[in-house]
Amino acid sequence: MNKENYVRGMLMIILSAFCFACMNVCVRLSGELPSVQKSFFRNLVAAVFAGIVIVKNHTSLRIERESRLPLAMRCIFGTMGILCNFYAVDHLMVADASILNKLSPFFAILFSFLLLKEKITHIQAACVALAFAGCLFVVKPGFQNASFVPALIGVCGGLGAGIAYTMVRKLGTQGVKGPVIVFYFSLFSCLIVIPWMAAVFVPMSAGQIGILLLAGLFAAGGQFSITAAYTYAPARKISIYDYSQIIFATILGFAIFREIPDAYSFIGYGLIIAASFFMFLYNRKQQEMGA
Repeated sequence: MNKENYVRGMLMIILSAFCFACMNVCVRLSGELPSVQKSFFRNLVAAVFAGIVIVKNHTSLRIERESRLPLAMRCIFGTMGILCNFYAVDHLMVADASILNKLSPFFAILFSFLLLKEKITHIQAACVALAFAGCLFVVKPGFQNASFVPALIGVCGGLGAGIAYTMVRKLGTQGVKGPVIVFYFSLFSCLIVIPWMAAVFVPMSAGQIGILLLAGLFAAGGQFSITAAYTYAPARKISIYDYSQIIFATILGFAIFREIPDAYSFIGYGLIIAASFFMFLYNRKQQEMGA
């Protein structure tokens, strides 16, 4: 891999992180709307974009029998992850909600062991433990804490995303194309929330609709940017830059909402990012040894 592709990959994954931070800000700016209503518009845009890519590339939507259960789990738990993340964004500081969602890689390690029977090394286990220690500083357990329940829901969002990413990994090994996974997931997420959304629907202004569509555009931009990043450079070399989302979320949260995370949250951010950095170094070393 040449230096030029490495720089392109790094810039694309940072762009992806910025897009996802902006998506979370748009979710908050859309106002007092049910999380299911917000997720519907976010996923509607993603489904349309994925559909355009599928049509343009003449990709088949047929799913082999062995891939149907993993795809169903990806759809179910991915939807759970989005709903929980949107709820957390609405009730926590944007930076806190973003870092809790970034627990998903560590949940993915746990569920790769439980569901795919992949071995967890001592270093991976230590990184998972460090990440969850950081999670405690962000969540600050205690029912007297008004943000405890939203933070716990944010952790559940990371858990749902972790299971979903585990299933994406399995689907990838079975040859299912990325745009097909995104299309089915986004379509499922739209359809499954329609009855719930109809029951709790809140009328929206043109501005709110525009902001939610913008959130969907940022989400699509994040997905396409991160996909492009990994075509330029392998994950082991650039994945750590995905945590720049926390920097963007903190800056945007302060600039727009005047949010300032407390000292415990900053300690938690540091521990989770440190765990991710150690995992990044470990994965890169393992890849180089296997090369």
